[in-house]
Amino acid sequence: METNLVVEGFKFMGLGMATVFVFLIILIIAMNAMSVIIHKFFPEPQANDSSNAGNASDNKKIIAAITAAVKYHRQG
Repeated sequence: METNLVVEGFKFMGLGMATVFVFLIILIIAMNAMSVIIHKFFPEPQANDSSNAGNASDNKKIIAAITAAVKYHRQG
């Protein structure tokens, strides 16, 4: 009974790589299915145009705060 250890090693390497590849493919399919199910039963809320007016004033306040912080930091 003569066995070539190099050939056996390549066989086990191929088996291991194939197993990992199949597992990753199944994992990707499962994650895509979960994503579809989550988006179907829990859709993202739609933003109203009336709420955007409040966001504009909030953005101006945030920009003013950032500008003041940068100015204070540059003064030392």
